[in-house]
Amino acid sequence: MNGIYFGEYAYLQGHSSNVTCVQFSHDGSKIVLCSRDKTIRLWDILSGQQIQIYEGHTHFVNAIYFSPDGSKIISCAWDNTIRIWDVFSGKQIYVLNGHLDSVIGILFSPDGSKIISYSNDKTIRVWDVLSGKQLQVLEGHSKDVLGVQFASNRSQILSCSEDKTIRVWDLSSGQQVQVLEGHTSGINGIQLSADGSTLLSYSWDNTLRIWNLLSGKQIQVLEGHSDNIKTAKLSPDCSRVISGSVDKTVRIWDVSSGKQLQVLEGHADTVNGVEFFPKDPKILSYSEDGTIRIWDIGIERKIRLTEGHFDSIADAQFSPDNSKIVSCSLDKTIRLWDIQSERQIHIFEGHTNYVRGVIFSRDGLNVISYSDDKTIRIWDVLSEKQLRVLEGHSQNINRVRLSPDGYKILSCSNDKTVRIWDIVSGKQLHVLEGHLDYVNGARFTPDASKLMSYSRDKTIKLWDVFSGKLLQTFEGHKGDIKSAYFSYDGCTIVSGSMDGIILIWDVLSGKQLLMLKGHSTLITGVQFSPDNSKIISYSSDKTIRLWDMLSGKQLQVFSGHLHVVWAQFSHNGSKIISYSSDKTVRIWDVSLGKQIQLLEGHTGFVFGTQLSPDGSKLVSCSEDRTIRLWGCDNCKIDDVNETNLVKCIWQGGTQRFGLSMKGSIWKNTNGLTSQQKLLVRQRNGKI
Repeated sequence: MNGIYFGEYAYLQGHSSNVTCVQFSHDGSKIVLCSRDKTIRLWDILSGQQIQIYEGHTHFVNAIYFSPDGSKIISCAWDNTIRIWDVFSGKQIYVLNGHLDSVIGILFSPDGSKIISYSNDKTIRVWDVLSGKQLQVLEGHSKDVLGVQFASNRSQILSCSEDKTIRVWDLSSGQQVQVLEGHTSGINGIQLSADGSTLLSYSWDNTLRIWNLLSGKQIQVLEGHSDNIKTAKLSPDCSRVISGSVDKTVRIWDVSSGKQLQVLEGHADTVNGVEFFPKDPKILSYSEDGTIRIWDIGIERKIRLTEGHFDSIADAQFSPDNSKIVSCSLDKTIRLWDIQSERQIHIFEGHTNYVRGVIFSRDGLNVISYSDDKTIRIWDVLSEKQLRVLEGHSQNINRVRLSPDGYKILSCSNDKTVRIWDIVSGKQLHVLEGHLDYVNGARFTPDASKLMSYSRDKTIKLWDVFSGKLLQTFEGHKGDIKSAYFSYDGCTIVSGSMDGIILIWDVLSGKQLLMLKGHSTLITGVQFSPDNSKIISYSSDKTIRLWDMLSGKQLQVFSGHLHVVWAQFSHNGSKIISYSSDKTVRIWDVSLGKQIQLLEGHTGFVFGTQLSPDGSKLVSCSEDRTIRLWGCDNCKIDDVNETNLVKCIWQGGTQRFGLSMKGSIWKNTNGLTSQQKLLVRQRNGKI
């Protein structure tokens, strides 16, 4: 059990409402927290026990702060007051009145003699600690003041506001001496580096910004959060930044490069605060979900700060030689994984928006990706360089496919066009126009001489690849066509639509051969079996259906998924592999008509699966930011039955949506710390 890594270290429960602020004592042994339950609570870090409650505020408590000598705590609240408390006795020393609206934050001066407070009344106030008297009022911000920080020279303070500005004030004169502008929305907070040269700010505009305070210039803009950033902190050495957001995530950033290093997920609501531990390689976060989480970031090998996608994985594909997997994500990157070493070996960066799909070239030397940035990109696997950018589409690209001979690429888009590209030169060969609405997908015939496209305009069109001419239009569906597939001899097309109907077409004549009815709602996909004798269809009605190609009769209904389902035949057609937004992958036996394997482990929607070219392994990708490689010890996927266990061989990436140990049993746990044992129990595991 030695070396087990959970990522999350512990969590503390006690407050009856949202935790709004947290601070460590200067010796790192205690944590003080405040809450919308109007209380302040003191905790011992080592034992995780609560040791003091401070009560007196009559409304939500917004912030707390330890005095430099650790003997006092100050707090502020929506009751417009600041209060000074004795740490050890828990008694209230002073109540400071003066602000005309909620007091948002407070801090001690470095020598502990003064308190600075700031408020929704747009003012900053200076107070004497010994007497509790107000010494000064600083006015100038045009909206609520949201943050204040002492400058390193102690003669100045910095403030930030809902008015989108950062201001520098001289304490002796009470005058404003500098204004920093750049954020496009209100600034929630600021932090100055220990040497006073660098300033961190974070905002409602979803960005963090790093400034050179001497020049007043912006050095870095850190982008990645999808919503308002509520909190951020510089590490003591100023090499890292941690941030928390309304998007429920904690993120770690590299200051020098401006790159996001890691996304920590687990909170179920807005993250209101984050802190670096004073002495240990851990960070603490607290949230409107009522919990405090402690994350271990010290074991770089296990947290893999540079390994794994930062957002949902949209697609994953095997290389032709079964040695690699390529994945793409909403984090705008493509990642290459080595199957044997189970490690990420390269990141391809260049797309400026979500990457929706990725494929290997036939020889495995190139990777082709497409994105919501309206481009297709070709990457060299060996040199790890971008070779070409294919531009032409004016709206999002819905699908890219490689021709069977490997020389051409087709793409289809919301711009109502299909385009054919030369893979070697990157040149656009043809623009196929004719659809009246979004083109949902397209496919080459097996001999690569023709292609078909299907659209939201309810039609399928057949095109000549070499001339780009329209050969045939297939009309009959009454709804958006979600999927269409060529038979393996190229003579027949099967299509499925939002009208819940499956149609089979003769390619040469354009005539409709069969209409298959059975699904109760829209059809998400269709496919021919490898021998062209059967068809599978899958639907939002949560079922997969097997049909006889010649008669059109329904042979089987496969039920079990809890949500929308997608499916594919195995290489020899004896199995069906399905995946769903119910977070599972399932394997079904065609002849038996039943489920024989249930693959669980993903904690988010499963977005795709692919069988390896040799049929021995299966890869799945998910909203949970991971890819999983599945296999069986003694047979290929085609040959599995109920007794052959298909299991997860390895997982690429760091899983999101929190830590789950439900149903797990832990034995010989001498190598686990007391905190880890507590976490196992808290996460429904048994020791």
